[in-house]
Amino acid sequence: MDRKMRLSIGLSAILMATLAADLYAGDVIATSVATNGGSSSSTATAYGNGSAAAHSAATNGGRAVANAEAVGNRNGTAVSTALAVADHGLAVSNSRALADGRLGGRSVAVSDSLAASVGGVALSNSLADARSARGGAAVSRSSSLALSRYGVATSDSVARANGVFRGRAEASSDSTADTTGGVATSRVHADAAGRWHGTAVSNGLGVSMSGPARRSSANVRASSSSTWFGNSRSDAASIEVRH
Repeated sequence: MDRKMRLSIGLSAILMATLAADLYAGDVIATSVATNGGSSSSTATAYGNGSAAAHSAATNGGRAVANAEAVGNRNGTAVSTALAVADHGLAVSNSRALADGRLGGRSVAVSDSLAASVGGVALSNSLADARSARGGAAVSRSSSLALSRYGVATSDSVARANGVFRGRAEASSDSTADTTGGVATSRVHADAAGRWHGTAVSNGLGVSMSGPARRSSANVRASSSSTWFGNSRSDAASIEVRH
């Protein structure tokens, strides 16, 4: 890993940790930084009990785009963070968090997306969707990371949780794509549905890494559903490394 990429990742990690600690319900933060001819764009939108933060940075001709949206309705809490960093490359990061709790139901959705590129293309998309009704609980967490050094890295992460009556559903999705001069793609989808008194848990993990002129791909789908008094759990993981 070269010095520029380490610097980008380090700055990104610091910003992500800081943002996660500082975000509160109703907060909206958008930051865009460009130097020496770089272009950068950030958009953050929050509704109801939602918090969104979008940050992008570009240097020496790089292009970075970050979009974050959070929608928290009724008893739903949504937190969305998008960060894009580029240096002589293209980094695009999109993050959405949707939470809706009805008639006493509680839901939490947390979405994080990070794209970093040095001379390549990095695309990161993250979606967390949590729905609950009548005392049900739903927790959804989605994380997407795309890192590219003179290659193309695409990472997509989706986590959906649905709790009905007093059912509880938890969905967690983590996707990582990392390449140096190649192509890396990772797509992860986690679904959990808990109904009545049921409990459903889904965890998905995807990691894709490639070296020069190599291609790697990780596709993961984890689904679980429970009704009445049942318990259901689904864990799926895929790791592919090609040098």
